[in-house]
Amino acid sequence: MGIFGRKDTTVAPAAQTAAGPDLTALTGDYTIDPAHSTIGFVARHAMVTNVKGGFHDFTGTLHLDGADPTRSTATLDIQMASIDTGNADRDGHLKSADFFKIDEFPAMTFRSTKAESLGGDDYRVTGDLSLLGVTKPISIDLEFNGSATDPFGNARVGFEGKAEILRSEWGLTWNAALETGGVLISDKIKLVFDISAIRNA
Repeated sequence: MGIFGRKDTTVAPAAQTAAGPDLTALTGDYTIDPAHSTIGFVARHAMVTNVKGGFHDFTGTLHLDGADPTRSTATLDIQMASIDTGNADRDGHLKSADFFKIDEFPAMTFRSTKAESLGGDDYRVTGDLSLLGVTKPISIDLEFNGSATDPFGNARVGFEGKAEILRSEWGLTWNAALETGGVLISDKIKLVFDISAIRNA
């Protein structure tokens, strides 16, 4: 999850060159700040609209290598009981044996296996997503939003990300047929990430 291509005000002006800013100063280990981060998803409902949801309880880490993006890594641990779609009945169903079986599988995890630069502020992180006892690779496209020092002296970096998965590949196959054709819930799920991470002391 390397970081090139965007001006960083924490880097001394002398480091700014015609080739772009030198962001090697941001190399280090970071902890995701859940109070200022969002991990969400979007599913098509009844073939006509989208239902959005997210998770409130998660932890994660980043190792950023500003000189060599391929050496960057990321981890994420999500507590499935914290799922929230804005509807208590729907959330209860998602936690049940029809879907996430949270009593048996309380967490979903991601462990990166590859990072690459796509040019500019764009990056791609590939890794293993584990859910319901099934582990499969996914790729997350990321945009680097910049870095800053907050009023409390924390050095922060920010990323926005997105990915698409087929939930059936992780055993999430519950559905219901519609009288008008089609199914109640799409197999394709969009994952969205808005990440703020604080550099470790």
